[in-house]
Amino acid sequence: MSEVTVRFVGGPAHDLVRPVPAEPDGAPPAHWILRHPDGAGPAPGGGPDHLYRREHPAGDGTWTMRFVHTYPVGMTE
Repeated sequence: MSEVTVRFVGGPAHDLVRPVPAEPDGAPPAHWILRHPDGAGPAPGGGPDHLYRREHPAGDGTWTMRFVHTYPVGMTE
């Protein structure tokens, strides 16, 4: 499985850059749920989940994903 680098824009992960699995066309998934590592939740290190939406390639091989909203703790489990 290949990966693509994304930069998260807005929300709690603003400016976080990390690899995510790539779709067959080389783009990141259309939507990505990112768990905030500092929250308190049912799973160790779990917290609220943040939905991001794919935007566009930044020209340097990195894509941007924009913040959409936060799910309360436990909503996506």
